[in-house]
Amino acid sequence: MGTFQIEGGHQLQGKIQPQGAKNEALQILCAVLLTSEEVIINNIPDIIDVNKLISLLDNLGVKIQKLGKGSYSFKSDELNLDYLQSEQFKKDGSGLRGSIMIVGPLLARFGKGYIPKPGGDKIGRRRLDTHFEGFINLGASFRYNKEERFYGVEAPNGLKGKYMLLEEASVTGTANIVMAAVMAEGTTTIYNAACEPYLQQLCKMLNSMGAKISGVGSNLLVIEGVTALSGCEHTILPDMIEIGSWIGLAAMTKSEITITNVNWEMLGLIPTTFKKLGITIERRGDDIFIPAHNEGYEVQSFIDGSIMNISDAPWPGFTPDLLSIILVVATQARGSVLIHQKMFESRLFFVDKLIDMGAKIILCDPHRATVIGHDFHSSLKATTMSSPDIRAGISLLIAALSAKGTSTIHNIEQIDRGYEDIEARLKSIGAKIERID
Repeated sequence: MGTFQIEGGHQLQGKIQPQGAKNEALQILCAVLLTSEEVIINNIPDIIDVNKLISLLDNLGVKIQKLGKGSYSFKSDELNLDYLQSEQFKKDGSGLRGSIMIVGPLLARFGKGYIPKPGGDKIGRRRLDTHFEGFINLGASFRYNKEERFYGVEAPNGLKGKYMLLEEASVTGTANIVMAAVMAEGTTTIYNAACEPYLQQLCKMLNSMGAKISGVGSNLLVIEGVTALSGCEHTILPDMIEIGSWIGLAAMTKSEITITNVNWEMLGLIPTTFKKLGITIERRGDDIFIPAHNEGYEVQSFIDGSIMNISDAPWPGFTPDLLSIILVVATQARGSVLIHQKMFESRLFFVDKLIDMGAKIILCDPHRATVIGHDFHSSLKATTMSSPDIRAGISLLIAALSAKGTSTIHNIEQIDRGYEDIEARLKSIGAKIERID
C-alpha cells in the first residue's frame, strides 16, 4: 500500500496542465465495442481506473495499440465473448465501477451483455436500476445471480426503440442506454437524460461514427437506430474535476497557479461556485489564472444576508465530485458556509480527518456539514491519515499541502485511481511531496 509524505505550508507557483477527463474516458472506451472498425482516442489519462478498463477490453479481445502518450487505437473485430463467462472476467469487472458500461454496447451489437456487480468508491448507495430498466425498456430480458452477484441481459431478437422517462438522471445509466439504443430498431426517446459534458462528448463521438442522436446537451435525447457504426477519432476533454482540484489547491496554499487549456465552455458552474468562496479566478484565453490569495478569501452571503449554502445537483448544477474540495477550501475562508451533499450519504465522512487537523466543521448529518473558516489565523496541523476514496483523497492532499509540518497519507492508490502522475506534477510547481511504497 502506497504512502505520500507531504511537507506543507509552502506557496506554489507555475503552470499545470489538466489530464484527460476520467469520467469521459470510461464511457468513450466502452463505446469502441460498438464497431468492428478502428477507433482512435486521444488524451486518455494514465490512471488506475482507466488502465483497468483498457486491460479488460484487451482480455475481451479488443486489438489495442498505443500510438503515443495518451493516444490509443482500438479495433473490436474479433472479440472473445466467452471471456464474459470466465472467472477472470468476474474478477476484472468487479474491481471497476465503470465496467458496467460495456453492457450497453455488447447488448446492441451481439444481443447479450454480462457484468459482475461492479466496485468503485464507497460513498454510499449507487444503484444500477437505471441501467437495467433502460435495457428492459428496449426489449432485453434481465437476470441476476445473487450468489455470484452477476448481472446479465439478453436480446436475441434485437432491441426496439421506445420512449422512456428515467427515474434518475444517472450519467453512466444514460450513457449505457444511449450506447444500446444507437443500434436498436426504430426511435428511442430518453427523457430526464443526464446532460453532463461527458455524456455530450459520448453522443458527439457516436454521431461521428454514424449514429443519429439529437438533443445533445439537453435532458431529452432522441435516437434513431442505425444498423452499424463506423470507426472514428475522438479527443477527450480536460478533466473538470482536476481543474477544480487545482483551483482549490491554489487558494489553500496562497499560490499563484495557471491551469492551462481548460476548455472554459465545458466548466459550467465550477468557476462561479469557487468565486462564492471569495476565490479570484481570471480567464486568460483558455487558461485559468489564480493569483496568490495572500490576504485570504471571504465567503459571500446570499442577497438577504443568510449563510452561503453550496450543494450538488445533476448537470448543469454543481458536480458532486467537487464538493469535497469546496469543503476543504472553506476551512481557511473568512466566514462560514453550509455544504450540502445531496447525492451520496457517505461522501462527507472524511471530515473527521480535517477536524483532527484543526478544522472547524460541524457534521450535521450524513449529507450536510457546516464549515467555520479560520481565515488563515491558524493553520491546519500536519497529521497521519488514510484516503477513503478518490475525491476525499485529493481533498486531504490539498489540506496536507496547506498544513504546517509533515503529513502522511496512506492508501494513496485511491488518489492514483483518478489523478495521473500527481506527485511529479505537484513537484513541478514547488510542492514538497514524496511517494513511499
